[in-house]
Amino acid sequence: MNLHRLVKSQIGAVNPHVYATLQRSTGNATNADGTRTPTYGGTETVRVQVQALQYNDIAQSDGLNIEGERRAMYIEGNWEGVVRADQRGGDLITLPDGTNWLVAMVLENWGGCDGWVKVACTRQNP
Repeated sequence: MNLHRLVKSQIGAVNPHVYATLQRSTGNATNADGTRTPTYGGTETVRVQVQALQYNDIAQSDGLNIEGERRAMYIEGNWEGVVRADQRGGDLITLPDGTNWLVAMVLENWGGCDGWVKVACTRQNP
């Protein structure tokens, strides 16, 4: 049973969903000087809901050494956080206000059965 589908209209009445642009990470490109630059695939439009991180979310991400402005986002679909061992993840979300957010960690993944995930995102420099 997709509980999120049942309650998202009530949640959206208080905190509206927004349409954002998502770019899936395709890995990294190695530059001539040996540095690496993240690469991204094409863009797609997704519906997200932006919320503050809850205490448990902050505690869960505490060991990741992530600094800066962070938010929780509920996204329809199945998305990935950064998995350094597999050299994948780290999708980039651009909100309607033009800010860019890196998907740093998946907090809840119901993408396989209910079609949504909760991710922790870190704001990126322009």
